[in-house]
Amino acid sequence: EYAKDPRMKRNVGISRRLAPLIENDRRVAELFHGLLFSLPGSPVMYYGDEIGMGDNIYLGDRDGVRTPMQWTPDRNGGFSSADFAQLYLPAQMDPVYGYGSINVESQLRNPGSLLHWVQNMVHARKQHPVFGTGTFEVVDVANDAVLVFLRRQVRDHPRDDGQLEDVVLCVNNLSPDAQPVEMDLSALAGKRPVELFGRVPFPKIGELPYFVTLPPYGFYWFSLVDELGDDLE
Repeated sequence: EYAKDPRMKRNVGISRRLAPLIENDRRVAELFHGLLFSLPGSPVMYYGDEIGMGDNIYLGDRDGVRTPMQWTPDRNGGFSSADFAQLYLPAQMDPVYGYGSINVESQLRNPGSLLHWVQNMVHARKQHPVFGTGTFEVVDVANDAVLVFLRRQVRDHPRDDGQLEDVVLCVNNLSPDAQPVEMDLSALAGKRPVELFGRVPFPKIGELPYFVTLPPYGFYWFSLVDELGDDLE
């Protein structure tokens, strides 16, 4: 249950930030951001979610999710040099989500931080406009724990007067256990999946079902290309 304490609820909604909602599980945070950035529509992030900020359910109304942005581990999280008592809302100070533990400065120094991971995801999305304006097509699979879809868009070829199609395959494991999935991608036979973050090429798609195994709450974004290098155009 997401909101066991009545103070976590506001009217008909839940007044909580993403990180405490998912018990600060980095895997789930990455999956949720992956869905946000790959499904149709414009992704909108609430400030602080890119670093895993928490909330303060003891503040009134929706103020619990409006605490100062945590820029540094210094006074008031680097948000203001004013006296603590003069702030409209107090900065987070608890040991898990407080600015001493969660802040932009420390995450910028850590290549493995959530902030760097989100920045890499934004970069990957910008490299593939198909996420913003392409079509959306669900791929039916037998495993109900896995959501698979294609994003597709035709664009002008950068080197001649022809056109080419951008195709991105998104495979998402919505469960806490590793999951195998077989996909009928025969209509795309001959294309090679290239994983967007590590640029790792996978085996070419053929007429037989395409098989991958996903880690718990794991996901893949694949650019489907005719030849290696096509996805770098």
